[in-house]
Amino acid sequence: MSDHIRIRKATGVWSVRSGGAVLGESRNALELSEGDLPPVIYFPREDIATALLDRTDKTTHCPHKGDASYFSIVNKSSVTENAVWSYENPLEAVAEIKDHLAFVLSESVKVEQI
Repeated sequence: MSDHIRIRKATGVWSVRSGGAVLGESRNALELSEGDLPPVIYFPREDIATALLDRTDKTTHCPHKGDASYFSIVNKSSVTENAVWSYENPLEAVAEIKDHLAFVLSESVKVEQI
């Protein structure tokens, strides 16, 4: 793994909510720390209600992780554009985050330990 990135199992139970809806809870989330950035919680895909996610055309590239695909969260009360990302084919150094989803934190998207 790159010296720049550290991945470890996130302790406890983690939850993600959007627009009042619980999108998922997990005891198997990962915490990714990258340089001086705040840690990011990555949820296993199977712990998230993916029926509420719509893939968008947005992609980004990180030299340490690879290419990220994005999804919008669509629920009864709102649509939050490009609020979720996934490294579907991450670089080998961060292979642990494959099949995981991370969320852009905002007023309408909350990730918290419960």
